[in-house]
Amino acid sequence: MATESSIAALEVAAAQRADLVRSNVLADYWALTKPEVNFLIVITTFAGFCLARPVMSFDFPLTLLMHTLAGTLLVASGAGALNQFMERRFDAQMRRTARRPLVSGSVKPVTVLWFGILLSAAGGVYLARAVNTLASMLAMLALLSYLFLYTPLKRRTPLCTLVGAFPGAVPPLIGWAAASGRLSLGAWVLFAMLFLWQFPHFMAIAWMYREDYDRAGYLVLPGGKRRIRFMGWQSVLPAFALIPLSLIPVFLGHAGPVYTVGALLLGSYFFYCAAELAFRHSNAVARRLLFASIIYLPFVFVLMVLD
Repeated sequence: MATESSIAALEVAAAQRADLVRSNVLADYWALTKPEVNFLIVITTFAGFCLARPVMSFDFPLTLLMHTLAGTLLVASGAGALNQFMERRFDAQMRRTARRPLVSGSVKPVTVLWFGILLSAAGGVYLARAVNTLASMLAMLALLSYLFLYTPLKRRTPLCTLVGAFPGAVPPLIGWAAASGRLSLGAWVLFAMLFLWQFPHFMAIAWMYREDYDRAGYLVLPGGKRRIRFMGWQSVLPAFALIPLSLIPVFLGHAGPVYTVGALLLGSYFFYCAAELAFRHSNAVARRLLFASIIYLPFVFVLMVLD
């Protein structure tokens, strides 16, 4: 009986270890897809789709929306994994990325490479077959420019933020193209809003982790006295421009008074936080700007859809 109990206990322990290993593996692959970034991508893609085909319309294509979000999420997840593969040596030198699965050694580089390729290719094909060719082309264009333009430029010039803002602003275009098959003025307004939003958002991150970026050789901020001025202008000007730009959907008939009030309040607070960082440039203020940016984007886009 004692032997049987010992064997049973060992079997239970082995099963628990297997479950733990399995859960760790799933968590590693989940982290490779950059889920925190994908959340914002899904929100902005959803907004683009719903503004091109209003949710309250009689023939709203819910199935098409699900296909659009699934395909876009696959491409974005593949981009996240491939980005981590390309930057693995530099991520190891930064405290904020040193615990990523690829850097810590819990996942092999070749595995991450194929994982990213398969997700990206599957997403592109899925969008082409289940949605339309334009949506697929936009997603793949964003993927390629993100990986082969923005990613290497981060080690060459502070203008990488400008280059990276273009693929970063594509998700609402994908949603709009999926819903309507074309890109009209409303789609480009959403693109412009997301394009501008990225500058203060990334400047907050770049300032908080400037020592990390310097250690890894990333030139996301210039050196010397230009650094503070560069960070300040790239935070303040886009945040200020977002306020009038965010009101254009109202004049185009894509949003109403509730959105107008919400966009003004959120935009003003976002601008205040950006201006505060430009003048005080402390990590605490940068963290507040980062929080304001994360609040601003989903709330403004969701308000636009609901109103």
